[in-house]
Amino acid sequence: MISENFDDRPAGALVDHLVLHYTGMKSADAAKARLCDPATKVSAHYLVEENGSVLCLVPEQCRAWHAGVSYWRGVCGLNDRSIGIELVNPGHELGYTPFSDRQIESLIRLCVGILARHPIRQRNIVGHSDIAPDRKRDPGEKFPWAILAKAGIGLWTDRKTESRDIAADLGAIGYDLSVNYSTVVAAFQRRFRPGSINGVPDEETQARAAAIRVLMDNN
Repeated sequence: MISENFDDRPAGALVDHLVLHYTGMKSADAAKARLCDPATKVSAHYLVEENGSVLCLVPEQCRAWHAGVSYWRGVCGLNDRSIGIELVNPGHELGYTPFSDRQIESLIRLCVGILARHPIRQRNIVGHSDIAPDRKRDPGEKFPWAILAKAGIGLWTDRKTESRDIAADLGAIGYDLSVNYSTVVAAFQRRFRPGSINGVPDEETQARAAAIRVLMDNN
């Protein structure tokens, strides 16, 4: 199955970001229909179903339309230079559920292949909520970032470091500081401190942000 919702990447554009999403729809069939409907103007390169099946919807050399208005580490318009992967999941509005083991196993294999083909740094493996915190919450707090990090996909740490300026830390990590501050803090928490997502930069959030900043700088 190939989606019609794609076009050419800008000339000379490197594929150096990987963006993970959930579909936020009732079923895999509903997600496929939407991602392949020309009227929606939405697509992704891959769709990973709950049973572990992987569908390629858009060739990697083409630009899929998954990120929308987006920003990460000074880069805007991430559709130009990213691979987008959708995971079938009803999302927050339709009864958000944990991702299945088979789904995550297939995702890891898929990502390993993508990273072998493109110069994507670990710090540029992100969730949709990282690059569009004022619009998106996916893949959400139930997404197992720590498991992916153990497989060499993306970054995670349980370490804490004293923070002198959490806003500076969040900006250095990659977040868009022009967005409402509490929204950015909540996006960071959703990714790196999923046990408490309240947009409040408490002591633990500050300490985690400082540690993640160091990790990002080195990866």
